[in-house]
Amino acid sequence: MKITMSQFSFSNKNLDLKLSILLTLLCMLFVSVPPLNETPVRIFLGFILVLFLPGYLLIAILFPRKNDLDWVERVTLSFGLSIAIVPLLLWALIYTQSGLKLAPVLIFLSTFTILLSLIAWVRRLKLPVEERFMVPFERLLKVNLGQSVLDKGLSIVLIASIIGSSATLIYVIVTPKTNVRFTEFYLLNPNGTASDYPTDLTVGEEGKVIIGIVNHKYENVTCRLEVNFNGNLIYKEYVFLNENEKVEKLFIFKSKKIGENQKLEFLLYNSQETEAYRTLHLWVSIK
Repeated sequence: MKITMSQFSFSNKNLDLKLSILLTLLCMLFVSVPPLNETPVRIFLGFILVLFLPGYLLIAILFPRKNDLDWVERVTLSFGLSIAIVPLLLWALIYTQSGLKLAPVLIFLSTFTILLSLIAWVRRLKLPVEERFMVPFERLLKVNLGQSVLDKGLSIVLIASIIGSSATLIYVIVTPKTNVRFTEFYLLNPNGTASDYPTDLTVGEEGKVIIGIVNHKYENVTCRLEVNFNGNLIYKEYVFLNENEKVEKLFIFKSKKIGENQKLEFLLYNSQETEAYRTLHLWVSIK
């Protein structure tokens, strides 16, 4: 069957796919553009983009006919597939240079969702009109959930469960546990892993570690970072972090003193406090 561009006109057909593209574009707008990214709407749109649209559109591709699945099954499978697909996509992003940052994650998920929408659109266009799945918006407004009392009851329970779970998730995201406030402090080797630290060096040889600080205090903070080598202060810096901000710094050190088990100590202080909030150390041997 030949598909012409005129068949992509914005009519009442394929309204669910058009809405999917529209919601994806709105999500990109509300998540990335200030001051829209400070409104609760971004959370609602992000929830749809992450937990519903990818699964719904994949179902639309796999089952384009209206008799393949009923709409309750489509909604249920949409949530389930989204929960399965999105973590795999994000896991793939970890191995790219961009990593799990907001901008690349948003662009990747949005592009993936729009691509699925277009594929689902093409799949439907290849079918006779009478066989294509279309969301029965008119019937949904009339709450026609099924013919039997059992069908209606199960549908209502399912819909209530989905709405309840969604509301709970949104509440947890919007209202984080503010009683759990802490600053994450860690060391990595130059390759970004928590192993194989430069602890065996020769005199004058440089050792390199990555110092990581993550603010989980739900407010902006200023930390003081100090590094001691054999009890002597060799580095000091004040680090300002916004809420939920992560900072990683490459730190280079070397020693002119030969000896085993020399202590390289990393101390993190809360602003002007004299007692260290977090401490880390490495035992370095210099030959």
